[in-house]
Amino acid sequence: MLEVDVGPKIFQSQHDRWKEYQLSSQLQGHEDDARGVCICDNAGIATSSRDRTIRFWTLDESNKRNYTLSRILLGHTSFVGPLAWVPPNEEFPEGGIISGGMDTLVLVWNLATGEKVQTLKGHKLQVTGIALDGSDIVSTSVDCTLRRWRKGQQVEVLEAHKTAIQAIIKLPSGELVTGSSDMTLKLWKGKSCIQTFLGHTDTVRGLAVMPGLGILSASHDGSIKLWTLSGELLMEMVGHTSIVYSVDAHASGLIVSGSEDCFAKIWKDGVCVQSIEHPGCVWDAKFLENGDIVTACSDGIVRIWTARRDKAADAVELDSYASQLSQYKCSRKRVGGLKLEDLPGLEALQTAGTSDGQTKVVREGDNGVAYSWNTGEQKWDKIGEVVDGPDDNIKHPVLDGIQYDHVFDVDIGDGQPIRKLPCNRSDNPYDVADKWLLKENLPLSYREQIVEFILQNTGQRNFTPDPSFRDPYTGSSAYVPGAPSKSSGVSKPTYKHIPKKGMLIFDVAQFDGILKKVSEFNNALLSDPEKQHLSLTEGDMSKLGTIVKILKDTSHYHSSTFSDLDVAVMVKLLKTWPLTMIFPVVDLMRMIVLHPDGAIELFQHVKDENDTIMELIKKVTASPPLPANLLTSLRAVTNLFKSSCFHEWLQLHRMEVSNSYPTIVHSCYFIYQFCRFFDAFSSFYSSSNKNVQLSYATLILNYAVLLIEKKDEEGQSQVLSAALEIAEEGSVETDSTFRALVAIGSLMLEGLVRRIALDFDVENIAKTAKSSNDVKIAEVGADIELVAKQS
Repeated sequence: MLEVDVGPKIFQSQHDRWKEYQLSSQLQGHEDDARGVCICDNAGIATSSRDRTIRFWTLDESNKRNYTLSRILLGHTSFVGPLAWVPPNEEFPEGGIISGGMDTLVLVWNLATGEKVQTLKGHKLQVTGIALDGSDIVSTSVDCTLRRWRKGQQVEVLEAHKTAIQAIIKLPSGELVTGSSDMTLKLWKGKSCIQTFLGHTDTVRGLAVMPGLGILSASHDGSIKLWTLSGELLMEMVGHTSIVYSVDAHASGLIVSGSEDCFAKIWKDGVCVQSIEHPGCVWDAKFLENGDIVTACSDGIVRIWTARRDKAADAVELDSYASQLSQYKCSRKRVGGLKLEDLPGLEALQTAGTSDGQTKVVREGDNGVAYSWNTGEQKWDKIGEVVDGPDDNIKHPVLDGIQYDHVFDVDIGDGQPIRKLPCNRSDNPYDVADKWLLKENLPLSYREQIVEFILQNTGQRNFTPDPSFRDPYTGSSAYVPGAPSKSSGVSKPTYKHIPKKGMLIFDVAQFDGILKKVSEFNNALLSDPEKQHLSLTEGDMSKLGTIVKILKDTSHYHSSTFSDLDVAVMVKLLKTWPLTMIFPVVDLMRMIVLHPDGAIELFQHVKDENDTIMELIKKVTASPPLPANLLTSLRAVTNLFKSSCFHEWLQLHRMEVSNSYPTIVHSCYFIYQFCRFFDAFSSFYSSSNKNVQLSYATLILNYAVLLIEKKDEEGQSQVLSAALEIAEEGSVETDSTFRALVAIGSLMLEGLVRRIALDFDVENIAKTAKSSNDVKIAEVGADIELVAKQS
């Protein structure tokens, strides 16, 4: 156990009762998330917010417990994040504030006047950290650079990390430390990195100096770590259940951290001694010199917490805060698929029921309780607490303890970790996208892609933005992808569903079921003397288990890797196992190609004459094709589009045509090989197997996107023909028809086959689609009709 000089007597000894922190005061004024806290010596507290302001608070002399808002600094055009304090000097007699924002700017403020005195331009993306190095300002950014500013001029740019830099601090000894999304900390002396700290398994988000010991780091991996300057890990603190955004230390030896899990946690000697719940994400937490703690919360309120009883809030304020917490938890809690806050209160039971047995769910405290109407006695009988309801057959995904309609894994590329994007069907997708990008410290330039992703994957393609909606961070109206500029004098066509951008994948798997089925088939082979040589050893089964373990851990896809030997076992099964037993192995391959390293490993098996995937295609489409093989193979090949390493492979085979099928002359080789899929599929296409239909249509849509990008006219013609065939088939499932129509519209709008589509009477297909009762089918039909009419 580390020995720490306790300094100020916040607690007195190991034997004394821990003096818990209580609410002291609430600083209310920000109109959106309170994002950052800067302790300005004894002058006051500066806070930043998504409302684009910096606010400066000073201690109320008449009531030493309260703070008064004394300055509002306006100048940033987007949300403000990191802050730094400039102690009073000749230039700033009352001190100054340095701020960094999403708008890429570093601004310098004179607190005496409240005026902006310098605007430092140079960063390309969001500013994430600021430190003072003597009279120099050093800033970090998502653009991966560390920039030094002197007297308002940029004097140095360091490419400090390979991915986004998230934080920077200056040590008492003079060195600088940076933390990055590359999961490392780096120690800088001048322009040189003299030490790299390895240990976190996700983004390093916050940094702090631990007096007399070293450096504290907070991470998206949920941990706080304490390091020596030489890179030795002294201590790890684990207790948060989500991203840890901030960390700070006090001379007493206490540590405080703030997290997405809505808690500020206080640590002593590596042990969490208190958890302070907040009505929202805790973005930042800092110690005042006297040991009090300041927290910045996503509800827009900055709070002061104290261990001194004489500074604690009165009973009325404490009750008010308890009510805030209760309301927040109520607003997030769901009962039977319904938001608890949407349920009526007990007063609803004063209204008589309309029929015997009618049920009603009401809110009682933090629970939903069901009642049944008793006609004979004219009263509501209590049934019990609701733990499931109308959605009892639907498993709602949970993120950080909160249920959502959807929680998506978002891969933003460039080696960045997989991000979790939660949303509900009732949410405004533009609002969801903005808040998520800001929370994840991602550029707002990603907004169009995220909104499109949400709309495509939540079935909200008929979403119409509320004209009164305003971006909560810029104050402007929502940007609608494809909408004409208001300043333009010429109205351009707008489309709801085309062109399609990005690939669709099948990323849900029952891994335990896959392993169980493989084991079942393996036991069958072991019991058959003629096929025992095809069975797996215990070591082989262990290798498959290792693959599944890696695939389950989606939060570490950016850093996990596969062994060549593990993947080789799977490939061997694809090549040697009987046709009737191959589908669970194909399903495992479907998921491996979604893993960055897995895709690369599998690609090694398609670059020579022993092309594993092409062999698989020929094998599973042999007549008669087995439905399980057909479905898993369609989905596996559809998932290949996720990895760019397979795109070139597709192009390399484009012009190859097999002599066995002389009637197919205008196609890329890969699509040609799928003619067997097309033929095999035809017997299932009009059946009730909606999964096969959707898989096939998704394959077609992904091919359209790829071949538009590659400007492959022959390939586009082949895909257009397949998509038209789906669109004309009356018995096809709705989502499949929709994806085929999106492929047709995208090929016509951005591809090279518009004239061919018109020759195939695509206008009649569009007209039929427009008359559909399904809104999204009708809308994409209108899109195609509009493209067809363009000259």
